Amino acid sequence: MKNIAIFASGSGTNAENIIRHFENHPYIRVAAVFTNNAKAGVIERAKRLNVQCVVFSREQLCTTFEVSAQLRRMNVNYIVLAGFLWLMPPRVVEEFGRNMLNIHPSLLPKYGGKGMYGMRVHEEVIAAGECLSGITIHRVNEFYDDGDVVCRQTCEVRPDDTPETLAQRVHELEYEWYPKTIEADVMKTI
Repeated sequence: MKNIAIFASGSGTNAENIIRHFENHPYIRVAAVFTNNAKAGVIERAKRLNVQCVVFSREQLCTTFEVSAQLRRMNVNYIVLAGFLWLMPPRVVEEFGRNMLNIHPSLLPKYGGKGMYGMRVHEEVIAAGECLSGITIHRVNEFYDDGDVVCRQTCEVRPDDTPETLAQRVHELEYEWYPKTIEADVMKTI
């Protein structure tokens, strides 16, 4: 059995979608949700779905490495970032290597990097007059939104789009493609 840990900082809609996707999977399970935000909506979602949730500080992730130790104790083989807003420290990147994915709500390398998340991305895409947007699922390295691309899916940017309407179509792509991409990538390690 391969154990996934989901890292999230916000409401947790992608985390919930991933947990539900793997609920009865014969080879993959979500072992825990990790969050750096004690008020994040993902905590309630994890509890409701009977998945352990761990709240941690920057010090526990980057300095004392308590988060790494906990991941090892839980036999986590794979990390999925789902709206996690901190840069992963080099030690975690090194430890998990290619077994860590992130999703970004644009077609990287455009509209990526520090501070580019959520509605900010969609506002920038519309302001630039892009005709396509979408999602990029990529491996995690020591830089924001920089790892090797694993999957990219597109959607149209319509002339009458608002950041909210574009976000809705991008979310639909996330919900459809992120769990399938995670599953295919984890299955390669079995």
